[in-house]
Amino acid sequence: MEASGLKLNFWENGPKPGEYYSFPGSGNNTVPGCGPIRHTLNPMVTGTSVLGVKFTGGVMIAADMLGSYGSLARFRNISRLMKVNDNTILGASGDYADYQYLKQVIEQMVIDEELLGDGHSYSPKAIHSWLTRVMYNRRSRMNPLWNTVIIGGFYNGESFLGYVDKLGVAYEAPTVATGFGAYLAQPLMREVLENKVELSKDEARALIDRCLKVLYYRDARSYNRHEIAIVTEEGVEILGPLSSETNWDIARMVSGFE
Repeated sequence: MEASGLKLNFWENGPKPGEYYSFPGSGNNTVPGCGPIRHTLNPMVTGTSVLGVKFTGGVMIAADMLGSYGSLARFRNISRLMKVNDNTILGASGDYADYQYLKQVIEQMVIDEELLGDGHSYSPKAIHSWLTRVMYNRRSRMNPLWNTVIIGGFYNGESFLGYVDKLGVAYEAPTVATGFGAYLAQPLMREVLENKVELSKDEARALIDRCLKVLYYRDARSYNRHEIAIVTEEGVEILGPLSSETNWDIARMVSGFE
């Protein structure tokens, strides 16, 4: 447009006719906000197995403290167990960043619930049910949270132990294990429980210690530094960092795998 011999530019450095405006840092000729949507295609920093077992009067879960960057034992002092409230504990394997996100959301939920001041709090079963919906929702949007989560708790005189994976698959059981622990530790825990009507707290602790030791020997992504969370009628207790006593004398006899 020209007026009195002067050329007027209503939008200096704007788009050419028929093209979209190119924002700084974006590719040319792209519609703002309409580029490809990027999701996490694979987990980055990961944690391995989480173990859980019911005992008489409570629940115990355990996880090591290693964050692996691929096959690199990068972070050796991270916690993958959390106290949700006075009757619920949670442990997660898989992507550590996604676990941190879940932890932040759950902590805010608990704060919002406590602010109501009605004397009620989330039960372990409620947290488990909520997680099944969150995991399935994210999976359905093709943007899953790359975690497998174990929820333990003691509420209204009953022990609860549940499992939820990144697809929303969920179940309750007397013993649960994620990662490599599902293959190495779960058979050991089931063997002990199927021969016992009741399991004491000390027996559960000995069983968890044994399983953690086996995982350290056999799982290349495991580490001999772990935490154990215990929930009973008295509340939640998280023990650690702890280490298992190990014996590698037999290692010199293993050959043929160099």
